Amino acid sequence: MAISLSQTFLSINRQLHGDHQVLPYEKCTSVASLSGQKFCIGRNKSMEFSTRSPRIPRALSKTSEPLSSIIHDFEKEIKPVKQEERRLADVWREIKGQDDWVGMLDPMDPLLRSELIRYGEMAQAAYDAFDFDPFSKYCGSCRFTRRQFFDALGMAHHGYHISRYLFATSNINLPNFFKKSRWPKVWSKNANWIGYVAVSDDEMSKRLGHRDITIAWRGTVTRLEWIADLMDFLKPISSNKIPCPDPMVKVESGFLDLYTDKDVNCRFCKFSAREQILTEVKKLLELYQDEEISITITGHSLGSALAILSAYDIVETGLNLLNDCRAVPVSVFSFSGPRVGNVRFKERMESLGVKVLRVVNVHDIVPKSPGLFFNENVSPVLMKLAEGLPWSYSHVGVELALDHTHSPFLKQTGDLTCAHNLEAHLHLLDGLVSYAQTIVQHEPALYHGKGRRFVLASGRDPALVNKASDFLKDHYLVPPYWRQDENKGMVRNKDGRWMQQERPILDHHHEDTHHHLKQL
Repeated sequence: MAISLSQTFLSINRQLHGDHQVLPYEKCTSVASLSGQKFCIGRNKSMEFSTRSPRIPRALSKTSEPLSSIIHDFEKEIKPVKQEERRLADVWREIKGQDDWVGMLDPMDPLLRSELIRYGEMAQAAYDAFDFDPFSKYCGSCRFTRRQFFDALGMAHHGYHISRYLFATSNINLPNFFKKSRWPKVWSKNANWIGYVAVSDDEMSKRLGHRDITIAWRGTVTRLEWIADLMDFLKPISSNKIPCPDPMVKVESGFLDLYTDKDVNCRFCKFSAREQILTEVKKLLELYQDEEISITITGHSLGSALAILSAYDIVETGLNLLNDCRAVPVSVFSFSGPRVGNVRFKERMESLGVKVLRVVNVHDIVPKSPGLFFNENVSPVLMKLAEGLPWSYSHVGVELALDHTHSPFLKQTGDLTCAHNLEAHLHLLDGLVSYAQTIVQHEPALYHGKGRRFVLASGRDPALVNKASDFLKDHYLVPPYWRQDENKGMVRNKDGRWMQQERPILDHHHEDTHHHLKQL
């Protein structure tokens, strides 16, 4: 479940003692933020991330006390001292990468950080809503209908509604990505639910300063074996009927097949994921063409690769151009994503103006693959010589690198899935435990110096890290893998017998999909 505990903060009522360090406080104490602003600790109200400067209680926890005794009773809010408030509605284009996030990563811009966390939660929702249980006859589907989705996940405050679910055929060679039920009679033999398209409602659009169309792709939540499933073979993106004027623009074949394959005999995936995305975006752009609009695509792990592919596709096809010739900005907020294509793909993305901000953990192996030997870290001369090789890859966009060893809440572990965990990335973003690294012409720039302390900016609950992992230090007494469905979805029928609860039939495709597809 994607949870935002904006009224829970680290306890700051203890003086320095033992190995638990916190700053002393007064009833109304001015605290300097990382951006140099001053705030006042006062009574807590609900967080308005789009209009307020962030709350920054400062705490460095190395305690042996349980987490429940650290995150408790203080409902405090850091309020800005009298000054002009900086609103998201005024700077949304910069947040979406208009200037490639120059000057926003050192230090981390508070509005950018809150937006990254918000979009990360929308990507996490694709995991939380997915049925992974092979003993469920609905395995591989979404556990909620479109209208229930955000309410069921406790995310109604995000201010979005789902306009379409996305499905892909499981007939391609990615067995560790797709999940299948053991039941003989299932909701679909060949389809898996892989994400959704959502639109900001009127109230949220007012806060954002524009109408936001968000595409969230599901990735791989625990197992990393899907990396071995990759053929690690580049092929021209145009070979799968995606328009591209340069035949040397290539992407990883497995990602491309997942994005473009379909099964005409399956009602859920008779249209490819690509066709589902393009027709839905076209419909929504026509619906809101008189407003300011943005298209934001997010995903984690393999979902990050799909996010980058779909962003490229939307712009390359010219779908983001409105009738009045305005170009709708297309941005990607990617988490723990692998490399997707070659250098020519990267250059084509840049020339099209697609903005990509990649959030990675430096200890995660997924962003280091594919392209283990020939990648953006190799000298330009060598990369030029290797340009035609089918295993020469390059990351796209701007990289924001995090390091989980800087968090006092996380334990040192050799479990690679912990370093890849999305909730851990959101925890690190909230704590600014990072050096941010922008990759420009292969020259990394180091931000957030080593002397910076771990700061929970919004009070996001660290217990969320253990929702689907065992990453928090044991003395916090948060059980690993704590998120479970009640009774694993079993309910008692009228005869008193336990059985799996029936679910409503999921929507598959809008009736106008064929119409919009023909127009494309």
